[in-house]
Order: sequence, then structure tokens, then C-alpha cells
Amino acid sequence: QVQLVESGGGLVQAGGSLRLSCAASGSNFIVNNMGWYRQAPGKQRELVAVITSGGSTTYRDSVKGRFTISRDNAKNTVSLQMHSLKSEDTATYYCNAVITIETIPRLAWGQGTLVTVSS
Repeated sequence: QVQLVESGGGLVQAGGSLRLSCAASGSNFIVNNMGWYRQAPGKQRELVAVITSGGSTTYRDSVKGRFTISRDNAKNTVSLQMHSLKSEDTATYYCNAVITIETIPRLAWGQGTLVTVSS
């Protein structure tokens, strides 16, 4: 069993910064792509950023230039540094990872961490 545990959400004023972190724990697994999704009230969950095990990154257009995703493969962690936060960034942010256990790829999700940006 692999678990993803997030931390770092909270309340911040518009224009401020926050850093989210997520750690994968368990045994006998390999972490492939890792990413962050978010879901605002009444809206569908959407991809924010993803990073491959090789370090290639993809961002949704609305966060390009403001958010940076990074990972530490040795620690199986992924982080999301968020700058210039806007009220529309308010959402619950979920860590996501493709985990391989005994050659079978599985999708893992964290429990979510709330980010609230006040205007």
C-alpha cells in the first residue's frame, strides 16, 4: 500500500506565496509521474502541473510563470511552489502519482490540502 501525504495549504492574501509538499510512503514501489490537481467548489478537478521522473514539467496555462513543480526522486516527494496567488487559485489541491507496484501501474491520490486566497 502506498500513501501520499500532503502539507502546506492555508490562507494567504492575493499576491502572496505558498508551498505545497507531498510525500509518497510505502514499500516496494516505484514512483513515475507526479503531479498536482485542484478542485474548486462546484467545479471539476483540473490538472495544475505534472513532472516526470526525468524532470520534464507541464503546467496549465493559468499558472505558467507563477507556479513551479519540483520533485526529489530519492525521497519520493513532489512540491508545488506558488507565487502571485490569485483568488481564482482557491481550491483543494491534490497530490497525484503514478505508482508501479510489482510491475502494475496504479494511480494514487493524496487526501487534499485547502488553499484559500483572499482578495
